[in-house]
Amino acid sequence: MRIVISDTSCLIDLRKGGLLTGLLALPYQFAIPLPLFEEELLDMSARDKNLLVQAGLEVWDLSGEQVDRSGTIQRQNRALTINDCFAFVAAADTPQSILLTGDGPLRRYAAAQAVEVHGVLWAIDEMHAAAILPPQALYRALVIFDDDPTVWLPSAEHSRRLQKFRRLSQQKP
Repeated sequence: MRIVISDTSCLIDLRKGGLLTGLLALPYQFAIPLPLFEEELLDMSARDKNLLVQAGLEVWDLSGEQVDRSGTIQRQNRALTINDCFAFVAAADTPQSILLTGDGPLRRYAAAQAVEVHGVLWAIDEMHAAAILPPQALYRALVIFDDDPTVWLPSAEHSRRLQKFRRLSQQKP
């Protein structure tokens, strides 16, 4: 089973759209580095975080060597935060992993380092392909994302998904 290492940006956005349980139901193993889980999911209560863990999100501690490498990467790439670097290093050190992030600089850095990287729209496509959630739920989430200025998705890709899932949600079973 492939492992998806997430930063917090996608988790926060997917939560806004009511899609976190759908994400964690996908046929992947999901993990997040401990510092991100503790420091960046500030709008989630301890209960909500515990529910994520119970639903399958693993919280990984990083080795001292990984923390050191993360610091080196961050010093060389000021557009990345230290937590971005923790997520990157966890993904880079995990064979066949996928880095899940909506952060532009982190996506570009990961891609340049040959780490597979995807975001929220990929997660929606995966939920649809696996029939985890109905098209109506995916469409509602896309509308929520469209109305939220803090959710940044590639405009053309987002528009295509809005059209697709609006059409699918209107079809009769």
